[in-house]
Amino acid sequence: MRKLLKAVLILLLIVAGFYLYARAEARWDPVVRTATIKLPRWPKGIKPVRAVLISDVHIGSHAMDEARLSRIVDQINALNPDIVMIAGDFIYGKDPHSAKAKGQALVAPLKKLHPPLGVVAVLGNHDHWTGPDDVTSLLAQARITVLVNDVTARGPIAIGGVDDDYTKHANIAATMAKLRPFEGARVILTHSPDIAPRLPGDVHLLLAGHTHCGQGVLPFYGPITTVSRFKNRYRCGLVIDPGLAVIVTGGLGTSGPPLRFGAPPDLWLITLEG
Repeated sequence: MRKLLKAVLILLLIVAGFYLYARAEARWDPVVRTATIKLPRWPKGIKPVRAVLISDVHIGSHAMDEARLSRIVDQINALNPDIVMIAGDFIYGKDPHSAKAKGQALVAPLKKLHPPLGVVAVLGNHDHWTGPDDVTSLLAQARITVLVNDVTARGPIAIGGVDDDYTKHANIAATMAKLRPFEGARVILTHSPDIAPRLPGDVHLLLAGHTHCGQGVLPFYGPITTVSRFKNRYRCGLVIDPGLAVIVTGGLGTSGPPLRFGAPPDLWLITLEG
């Protein structure tokens, strides 16, 4: 009996240690990952653009509050980006009233972002579940442009914002019809990377989030769960398909339990050039 109790105690200590570590990892300052992407249609004589990509804020969970988001915004500003792009999922949970109840904490921190080419965002599946109109209104207060299958030109790049594929709001054809008349290099911003195989050949960069890089990635086993229909193909990082670069950020917050393991929060500093 004494050996059994000792074994149970050791097991409980291991579980408690794992939980405390995973909870701490979920609140780490995001790792800054970097990439340089050469894009066709880059205007001659125009210098490169420094773009920061973030996603999956999930405000309202135990892993993301206003103070932590404000600290992350300060980290982004210190990178001196020309533009910030946010790939959706601003709100935590699925309750249809959550955006109204929790979302105000987004405004003050995000309003501190001040890149010269502005801040552009799309909605994610949690934003559609918790109140897309409320999320869009809150982001407008923070001077953030939300693209819903729409396009905006920022300096030498034309950004097509494809709405969330996971909740079946994506309309690639409509976005591309609006994007093609624009001059400049083309970038698609969306929440789920699963639209990558359906993009036309005249798009060469897709920026996305949604996957949390697995959120929990165990040694020798890999991610505990996946939210992509392509499994690990677009789980995390820079993925090169024929003619298309896909960058998937691991995001800032968490979905479900406020835990991360082996998949720390991250953001991307991407140099776009011709």
